[in-house]
Amino acid sequence: MLDKPLTPAGERILNVASELFYARGIRAVGVDLIAEEAGTTKKTLYDRFGSKDGLVQRYLTRRYGLWCDHVTQYVESLEPGDARILGVYDALDAWMRDNHRGCGFVNAFAEFGGTDSPVLAIIESEKNWTRSLFARLATEAGYPDAEQLGTRLSLLHEGAVVMGTAGARDDAVSVARSVAAELLAALAGARKFVAGVELPRT
Repeated sequence: MLDKPLTPAGERILNVASELFYARGIRAVGVDLIAEEAGTTKKTLYDRFGSKDGLVQRYLTRRYGLWCDHVTQYVESLEPGDARILGVYDALDAWMRDNHRGCGFVNAFAEFGGTDSPVLAIIESEKNWTRSLFARLATEAGYPDAEQLGTRLSLLHEGAVVMGTAGARDDAVSVARSVAAELLAALAGARKFVAGVELPRT
């Protein structure tokens, strides 16, 4: 069902549902409202997505893809090295300008955590993807223990999202970026000290 191409009516339903789920919460939005806003019927919704749960999965899967594409395109436009690592935070800052309720996956977890819902696998996958992206970029920049570094950088990333929304800190992403830059500089300095030579910065 998740890979099935959508008809124009299905696209309308998914677009409307995505906006409503993110703005109001998944459980707070019923299929009647979605169908009405999409200018279609509940039968069409069920025909296209099977159930509301199927629609929720499609919403999160599409959001996951949009996020991955956004970040990947942004960082690949930068020079390899520290610029790409820190560019993830810049990409997040740009993303958050149009996503004022924070992370849609964290919001979904708040509603479905502790259940056996299949949406939890999508949420976990998105979090693992962002952590893995940091680890890959750290590897490409030549940092040792890239997996551990990726985890540390992703924790800064996730914390910035929460503080920027629930914490009402407009500077949360920029602060996280600054801390990440300091961490990278410290690691680069340690590498130079151990090697006993001046290594070029990436």
